[in-house]
Amino acid sequence: MRKNVKIKHAGLYRKRRKYKQESSAIHMFKRLRFTRIFSKARIRQQLFLVYTAVVVVPVVLIGAFLLLNNYRMMVNYHEDLLEADNRRVKNILFEITTQIYNLSESISFDRNIQSLLTTQFTAPSTCTLAVSQNVLLDNYMNAYTEIRKIDVYTDNPTFVGVKQFHPVNEEIEKKAWYQKAVSQSGIFWEGMSWYDEYGNEYWELCMVRKIPLINSPCHAVLVIHVSDDYLRMRLDSGDYLSEISVDEGPVCYSSDRMKYGMRQPDVVDYEQPYFQRKGRIRQDGVECFVNISALHTYQSDSRLYICTLDANGYRNIRNILLLCGAVLLLALTIPLIMIHFFTAYFVERVGVLRKEMHKASNQDYELIPIFQGNDELSEAFADLKVMVKNIKEQEAKVYEAQIKEQALLINQQEMEFKMLASQINPHFLYNTLETIRMKAFTAGDREVATAVKLLGKSMRYVLENVGTSFTTLEKELDHVDVYMMIQQLRFGDRIRYERKVEEEPALSDYQILPLLLQPVVENAIVHGMEEKEEGGLITLSVYTRAPDGTKLLFIDVEDNGCGMTEDVLEKLRRDIADRDISRSKSIGLYNINQRMKLHYGDGCRLQIYAKPQAGTTVRLMIPTELMKW
Repeated sequence: MRKNVKIKHAGLYRKRRKYKQESSAIHMFKRLRFTRIFSKARIRQQLFLVYTAVVVVPVVLIGAFLLLNNYRMMVNYHEDLLEADNRRVKNILFEITTQIYNLSESISFDRNIQSLLTTQFTAPSTCTLAVSQNVLLDNYMNAYTEIRKIDVYTDNPTFVGVKQFHPVNEEIEKKAWYQKAVSQSGIFWEGMSWYDEYGNEYWELCMVRKIPLINSPCHAVLVIHVSDDYLRMRLDSGDYLSEISVDEGPVCYSSDRMKYGMRQPDVVDYEQPYFQRKGRIRQDGVECFVNISALHTYQSDSRLYICTLDANGYRNIRNILLLCGAVLLLALTIPLIMIHFFTAYFVERVGVLRKEMHKASNQDYELIPIFQGNDELSEAFADLKVMVKNIKEQEAKVYEAQIKEQALLINQQEMEFKMLASQINPHFLYNTLETIRMKAFTAGDREVATAVKLLGKSMRYVLENVGTSFTTLEKELDHVDVYMMIQQLRFGDRIRYERKVEEEPALSDYQILPLLLQPVVENAIVHGMEEKEEGGLITLSVYTRAPDGTKLLFIDVEDNGCGMTEDVLEKLRRDIADRDISRSKSIGLYNINQRMKLHYGDGCRLQIYAKPQAGTTVRLMIPTELMKW
């Protein structure tokens, strides 16, 4: 308590200090002569004086500031665009690499491929025929435009080179990528070079992985070559230069073909796992914007370094700054002409807004329908209309809530009247049942005597709780036990009943609406168990939980009956939530839901879960704080 008082005093002190500072600043400002002049002038005159006094000098000062600020903004703008394009390239590469990884998974674990690579062929013709009949790689190459070529290298001594399958020779064995693939089971990316028939060197982005051959001493390596033309189609934007390299290797893709095989800029720090840099570098004598980032490929330790360059950014900024200077010169003359027209227009709009606000303050909500414009005054008028609309809606909601409350009270009274109308003299009923029980007992029919005794207990509980608001949870569960004893006399071994109660809830400490659980159990028997020939089970569970911080009492009635389909379940949920009470179907669960909402409020819930031929569960959830005596 003392701590809260101290906090309040500290807050008041800070507010007073701030108020004093603001008051002193305002006082000093009011001491100026022109401030007193402004206070006596109309808003139109104030605007005219302000625009006239500050049109020349401020434009010059602000113009210089704007030029500098625009320069910085344009630099940031070009850097952001370059970063966005770098991110675009990264996303495309991640998509392509992920897709190729998934493709490699399909190839590596294909049974036909596995069988082909592990087969010991007796003759080259047999191997050629087997490879020719396997068209999986051909189909993948035809289906995926991003792939230029798929190669499979194997050290199977019985293999001959056919189509995409190549036996490992001495040259391949010396390749670093092959040794790396054989020595590990992981996946990695590599920038590989190749030469055409004229001796021209080309570079490609390739994925390399070892194909696991079960129960075979042979090795097989899969190499998927990404199409350079496909990358150029997807990555080239026309405005920026993109370069891609793998780990510390040379550039294996570039928008400029002359950059293939060259190194990335020296600013790249390969030691940083998530390297990211943006700024400026000088390349080929031209000042360029640059953005470099590292992409961690999917299911691989390889990193793709993406360098995006903008060689035209600085030239565009210079041209824009020259244009802005010309505009500033023009801006020195035009505002003086526009002052008169603007002030007249502005004052008129302020007057309209003031008039409408005055009407709203006097509870006159019929505002003018049109207030054109997109400026702050239009926004203020729009806010005014929203405020008026909200006031009207709140008034309507209050009226609607009152009507609903009255309807619920009338509904409750009708339900209680129907229950009272069905009452009979309890003493007459008890005496009659006891007479029937004694006659059955005297006649030796103990089963009938037991049934009549149980029926008497059930009727006594029902009649004693008619017109009462609450009973204990223990009595309500005992009533359900009596009801199930009667049903077991009817169905015999076809239905079993179990009651599970956690140790925590003390049943006598909780109050509950009377006759709330028996209709739920009755529904389980009528709709779920009557068609079941044997093995029927109804379980009533009582426990407490706090799923969202509020402690709730859970009461579950679960059966293993026929259940219901999803469509039937959704219709039942709609009927329970909002149904015509004049209908008889589902009226029991509807009444239970309405009684719970009337007495416990919106904090309680009734939920139903069901699956066809798997049973149904009806769950009642009530806050425990509302059930305490």
